[in-house]
Amino acid sequence: MGNKLFQKAREMVRKAENSEAGSQTAEKAQNALSSAYAQSSDAERGQLKSLQDDLNQLK
Repeated sequence: MGNKLFQKAREMVRKAENSEAGSQTAEKAQNALSSAYAQSSDAERGQLKSLQDDLNQLK
């Protein structure tokens, strides 16, 4: 089934990439990433780092 928090974080970052600047979507994506990190495997953490980098570029 996979890590639901990881899946949610990936989904929220993608939404933030497609949202308007200044929306709360980026903040929600950051919260989702933080939640997912604690529950993730090493492989997922590597992917979360990449998602975090993507999110940081939006700021």
